[in-house]
Amino acid sequence: MKTIEDITTSYQTIIQESELQLQKARKYIRHISLLRLLLFVGAVAGAITFWSDGWGSLLWAAILPLVLFIWLMKIHNKWFYKKDFFKKKLEINQQEIKALDYDYSAFDGGSEYNNPSHLYSYDLDIFGEHSLFQSVNRTSTPSGKQKLANWFNQHLESKEAIEQRQEGIQELSGDLNFRLLFRLYGLLFKGTPADTAEIYEWANSANYHRKQALFRILPLVVGLVNLICITLAIMNILPSSIAGGVFVCFIMLSFAFSKGITKTQNMYGVKLQILSTYADQILLTEQKAMNSSTLQKLKGELTSQGQPASKTLRQLSKRMNALDQRNNMFISAILNGLFFWELWQVMRIEKWKEVHAENLPKWLQALGEIDAYCSLATFAYNHPNYIYPKISATPFSLKGEELGHPLMNRDKCVRNGIDIIKRPYFIIITGANMAGKSTYLRTVGTNYLLACMGAPVWAKQMEVYPARLVTSLRTSDSLTDNESYFFAELKRLKMIIDRLQSGEELFIILDEILKGTNSMDKQKGSFALVKQLMSLQANGIIATHDLLLGTLTESFPEDIRNFCFEADITQDELTFSYRMRDGVAQNMNACFLMKKMGIAIIDN
Repeated sequence: MKTIEDITTSYQTIIQESELQLQKARKYIRHISLLRLLLFVGAVAGAITFWSDGWGSLLWAAILPLVLFIWLMKIHNKWFYKKDFFKKKLEINQQEIKALDYDYSAFDGGSEYNNPSHLYSYDLDIFGEHSLFQSVNRTSTPSGKQKLANWFNQHLESKEAIEQRQEGIQELSGDLNFRLLFRLYGLLFKGTPADTAEIYEWANSANYHRKQALFRILPLVVGLVNLICITLAIMNILPSSIAGGVFVCFIMLSFAFSKGITKTQNMYGVKLQILSTYADQILLTEQKAMNSSTLQKLKGELTSQGQPASKTLRQLSKRMNALDQRNNMFISAILNGLFFWELWQVMRIEKWKEVHAENLPKWLQALGEIDAYCSLATFAYNHPNYIYPKISATPFSLKGEELGHPLMNRDKCVRNGIDIIKRPYFIIITGANMAGKSTYLRTVGTNYLLACMGAPVWAKQMEVYPARLVTSLRTSDSLTDNESYFFAELKRLKMIIDRLQSGEELFIILDEILKGTNSMDKQKGSFALVKQLMSLQANGIIATHDLLLGTLTESFPEDIRNFCFEADITQDELTFSYRMRDGVAQNMNACFLMKKMGIAIIDN
């Protein structure tokens, strides 16, 4: 099995290779730029020197250097792309080195998905800065980011579906080169959600030019008339001035279509060029052998009319590039005068849309799902000591040894276990402030979520039954809704009860029930709530400062178990082991800490 050191070495090797390739690209660009300058100066000098010597001398002295200059422009652009490619490759591998050391600042945390009313994501810090999503997210497409966020927001609840996703993640985690290239292609020209929406809008919009018979035949008629006129002029049957006049008239007539074509180009041109980036990612996917059933299915989605989607998208990209030639007014005028070239090009694009546009959403969704898989596969690759949990078909089972929180340092995290083997069953956690109760709840919740997403978890071993996760850890009040903290928590608890009563299977994690009321009310309400949860055959964990909740084991000796996180006071110093222990907590630290900080404690 690989170690973190092995993973670091893999990235460092790629970084070193990329640095060499980047230096090479920059060197070639400098040399080509200098050569182009010399050729251009030589062509100008040759034209001036040999202008009076005839075409033979001009060909070698001016025209040939100019042709070489134009050829070198293409070579120059090719090396510029390589420079950007290796620069980005260097950057994303440096990001992974930092991520191995818990620096995820380079990645999008998905703050827009934060939702305090969500079943668990807000409580477990799934989205935002320093979040689980940020640590996992390596998506390079808008649809990929959305798909990954959806997976976090709505975990799987089927054993078969989870195991299929595990299979796909495991397969891709072993192909570092594929994942790096996939992300690299996406980041070289990254689209936005708005781009994707406008591509869908274009795909669903009606064609304007091809649906009119006159437009379909005009390029053919204009080209045929020009051919006849030019032929007759060459044969001296028709004056050249008439052939030229016809040509100029066609140029003027072509302006009638330019406004609508310009509008289409401005609205969708750049958006559709993004598809060439997707074509690179799709081609990479098409060339990769897929073994898992889920990945095979996604790969199978990338076809149209028996053609690979990458080839089809490149056809559109070439047609869009051809239409962009209209930006050169001189070339555009000549081609429009010859055969209404702009009109012909826009109708070729519309023809492509008629045949293939209905597949665009399917391709982008499949690509987004592969993008999301690559993120989770990179997460698996970067954590070689994580394991894929066993998924249980029998409710309820949650067993884990040495669970750790993925965002905590691997060298400092104190790992604890969990064991729930029946329904109903609750674990009650008591303990002092700062002793580790809340961290434990988030550790269990986070690993439970990852397990139900099909991702690996930080545990020595783990078995999970995929009930729906629901938490209540940080309920907040709402000034805009005129809602108190206590009422917000009651609404949350009511939601849990309603879901259980409707027959949903839940795994519940609660931290300090009824925090917003007085001690007597809180205690009475907490006892009543736990008893109702037990009657509804629920499972979960409850953390509390109320030690009397530990007496619930007397009423439910087989269905409730007490654990605690203790604060130990040794030689007038407070220490924490962060180890979960059996039983109810014995030591509390509030008064001790107040005294240490100089806050007087007055006994009555």
